[in-house]
Amino acid sequence: MRLARRLGSRLGRRGALLSLKGVMAAGYGAGQISTPTGDRKGLTLLLKVMPLHCWGGVWIIAGLVALVCAWLPQGRDWPGFVAVWLIASGWAGAYLVSWWPLQETPKGWVLSLIFGAFGAVNLVAIGWDEPPVPARSEPPRET
Repeated sequence: MRLARRLGSRLGRRGALLSLKGVMAAGYGAGQISTPTGDRKGLTLLLKVMPLHCWGGVWIIAGLVALVCAWLPQGRDWPGFVAVWLIASGWAGAYLVSWWPLQETPKGWVLSLIFGAFGAVNLVAIGWDEPPVPARSEPPRET
């Protein structure tokens, strides 16, 4: 219990969020490599740049960057927030364009919102300060 509390205080709220985002991004990337998305219509523009398994690798890299940066002090952890935001924004943009103007994916706007929100959380959290660490109270000294 002490170890978990110590690790939690070292990680902080920003680090906890980055850890969760990193695990989700790396997991999504691994899923794209092992069991790719069935309908790729919404990803047409991205797939012209490189194949889906390579994009899965990019998701994994973004997730690993976030996981490493989760343990860095505030002010030095920003690459983790940016890495996940960038990959999620690319996905959001691809789905948005597939919906309009390309009209390939009728519900592309939904996936665009989901991936956009997933990335936008990082833009909000990157500006948050860690709450101050409360001073440790020491037992009174006997004289």
